[in-house]
Amino acid sequence: MKRRNLLLGAGALSVCFSAPAWAVNPAEAFVSGNIQAGFDILNDASVSAAQRRERFAAFLLGLTDVRRVALFMLGRYADGAPQADLDAYVAAYQEHVQQVYQSYFARYAGQSLHVLSSRERAPGDYVVTTNLTGNGAAPMEVDFRVRTDGAKPLLLDIGVAGIWLAPAQQAEFLAVLAQNNGDIKALSAHLRVAQGR
Repeated sequence: MKRRNLLLGAGALSVCFSAPAWAVNPAEAFVSGNIQAGFDILNDASVSAAQRRERFAAFLLGLTDVRRVALFMLGRYADGAPQADLDAYVAAYQEHVQQVYQSYFARYAGQSLHVLSSRERAPGDYVVTTNLTGNGAAPMEVDFRVRTDGAKPLLLDIGVAGIWLAPAQQAEFLAVLAQNNGDIKALSAHLRVAQGR
């Protein structure tokens, strides 16, 4: 649980991006540009907190392939599961990830995130490496996994010092499923409890 919180806290950062003019591929341009827009939404003091949450939720849905990531979290338990259970789980996961990102984005206000480099893991599948600095803190490496082989780039995962959020979260989800005989409805209920609903 501590590792998950570390990843979420460092992965969903409310910082100011320095958008490099030298972005050499769509993944780097995506990180330096589009993610900044999300941070700007959450730092906009001219609107209410409720309006910021609503705008950020809409932004996040356009930035992330939520269904793909949510189903990845289920591992083998997704196979043969009733569609209605999967749909309810994806909806619960979507609300969960929005709440988690919103609550952690403000932790690194005032710091700057600079794109350093990127590497292509597979065709259209990039890891963009960035450096988080500022406020007297030691520099921290934050990586973004971005797919560019679809209609638009999509954020798939966030990593801090080589530890990735999705696999860490998946381990927690699979533990809940294992304790409940693979019942996806139980995982959906677990996520709703985590959201205070």
